[in-house]
Amino acid sequence: MGIVSRGFHGKRRDGGDRLPPGQYLVEDFPVLSAGPTPRVPLERWEFAIDTEAGQTHRWSWDELMALPQETPTVDIHCVTKWSKLDTTWEGVSLDVLFEDVESAADYALIYSYGGYTTNVPVEDLLDGKAWIAHRFDGEELAPQHGGPARLVVPHLYFWKSAKWVRGIRLLNEDYPGFWETAGYHNYGDPWREQRYEGD
Repeated sequence: MGIVSRGFHGKRRDGGDRLPPGQYLVEDFPVLSAGPTPRVPLERWEFAIDTEAGQTHRWSWDELMALPQETPTVDIHCVTKWSKLDTTWEGVSLDVLFEDVESAADYALIYSYGGYTTNVPVEDLLDGKAWIAHRFDGEELAPQHGGPARLVVPHLYFWKSAKWVRGIRLLNEDYPGFWETAGYHNYGDPWREQRYEGD
């Protein structure tokens, strides 16, 4: 008789049609990071979008706070197989930040304080699909969850929602980020179980 770990069989637990294949529900908010937690003072924080033509658009913390805010409620799915339903964030839609950005780039490399990077197609950042979030569940976003601000792209595995986000570099060619270079899937669709290269 073999030993079966709880982590290796299905535990759908009421997720129904909202739970992608191979995922299980959590009530808490697990903390997973690739390195130490950066501490970024708000007076030194900035966010930038760098175009493929070399133009840079920058926002300070106060400028970000002055932009129209949204409070999306979304489900999130981690590549380590946990999912959390109905998470509520507050932040700025990428549609707002891209309003004055002239670019024909198809690809984006997201970069963070602390050196983390991840790649996302530009079309997956627009049309109400992504936010720079600074609050979670009515509270300021805690540093261990990516505060003061993180990217939230809920339709992709959560490693694409870069913590401690610092900027977006727009590119004409796709360029893999930290986990993608280490063998994770280049796109990361949880509904197609695109966890690792070749999935």
